[in-house]
Amino acid sequence: MTATADAEAAANELTPLADYLGSVLRRLRALPPLDLDLTQAHGNVLAEDVVAPHSFPAFDQAAVDGYAARWEDISGGGRGPSYVPAPSGTPGGRTIRLNVVGDLGAASWRPVRLTPGSCFSVAAGAPLPVAADVVVPVEWTDQGMAAVEIFRTPKRGYGVRRAGEELPAGTLLARAGTYVSPALVAVFAATGIGHVVVRPSPRVVIVATGDELVDVGRGSQPGQVVDANSHALTAAAAEVGALAYRVGICDDDPEGLRGLLEDQTLRADLIITTGGTGTGPGDMVRRILSRREGGRAGPVTFTDVALYPGTALGFGTVGAEEVPVVCLPGDPGAALIGFEVLARPAIQLLAGAEPVFRPSVRAHLLETVSSPAGLREFRPAHVAERRGGGYTVQPLSGGPFTLSGLAEANGLLVLGERVTTAAAGSTVDVLLMDRRR
Repeated sequence: MTATADAEAAANELTPLADYLGSVLRRLRALPPLDLDLTQAHGNVLAEDVVAPHSFPAFDQAAVDGYAARWEDISGGGRGPSYVPAPSGTPGGRTIRLNVVGDLGAASWRPVRLTPGSCFSVAAGAPLPVAADVVVPVEWTDQGMAAVEIFRTPKRGYGVRRAGEELPAGTLLARAGTYVSPALVAVFAATGIGHVVVRPSPRVVIVATGDELVDVGRGSQPGQVVDANSHALTAAAAEVGALAYRVGICDDDPEGLRGLLEDQTLRADLIITTGGTGTGPGDMVRRILSRREGGRAGPVTFTDVALYPGTALGFGTVGAEEVPVVCLPGDPGAALIGFEVLARPAIQLLAGAEPVFRPSVRAHLLETVSSPAGLREFRPAHVAERRGGGYTVQPLSGGPFTLSGLAEANGLLVLGERVTTAAAGSTVDVLLMDRRR
């Protein structure tokens, strides 16, 4: 049997990634809803539809600084205005003069009415006088105080915002599952909403395991590896919107690991461990959490998934509260890919967010790449929009295990289980990463 045939046979024993993800995500449920003050709701996902209790704008108001008037007075159809010669260079050859009978600001509240030939000086946001149907911008006038001369005539309705013009009372503002953005907070506040029912941000605890691990601030040496994973995964969880807590390093001590996980269930909606998911002599997480006790299977099931990099993943629950736990490989590149594939969708599902997976596009491949047989590969890549439409994707050097490639990537090139070679010029799937650059 050839090496390729051996690889394919081994891959056939692995669980397809789609099947594994489906089995895991079906076991998770969105967190119970929570009624939050509007100032605390940003970043969460709505658990209920939100309907406007009041109109916006709440009353007829000026949209610009200027003079609120009757359009028939400034258009020449009324009886009240006085016509005077226009300043040199003014289109039309004449101006209109109106008496200014008062000033209105945003804090004005007494109702007032326009009479023919009169107007009010108004600030943007001020309530409109009764009968006003136009606001003449300040710059179209001589800015008079007792009387004003108007050089240009706006269209009827210019500078006016009518009550409920943008959002009438009863309007559906947002559906359940919508992310609460700053702009949506403004919409809620403007229509009189002070509280909304949301899914709370999941509390995610990250634990790195391994006797070899040392904390950051030093270089690795034989027998010691700097813990990059717990820092990176804490940042990744926070980027999704979780409340992320880095516990730090846990040695390969069975009782210590069990005790640590039990303690963390009191403040976690999801626990992520990294390291020890394989079958080697030092892979204690798999041994400890999958161990049968009292004839029952362990709390966490470890599965060899058709995923590259990092085939060994674990999922289950721990503690009396049955808090979900995701176990990722120890290699930093494999841990970050495992987070994207498994932990990130789990966080999104707990938060009630849709869709749970990153958006993807089809892109024109710029370079021929090879991929392991039988494995679904996620490779760091740079995606760019093509002039005229569509996308191109450039695989980054070093393959999926390189941290520098992941740091530079704005997408993940996805090569399916049956793909061993993808030729330049072919069309491939790419997951789009959030990169604020």
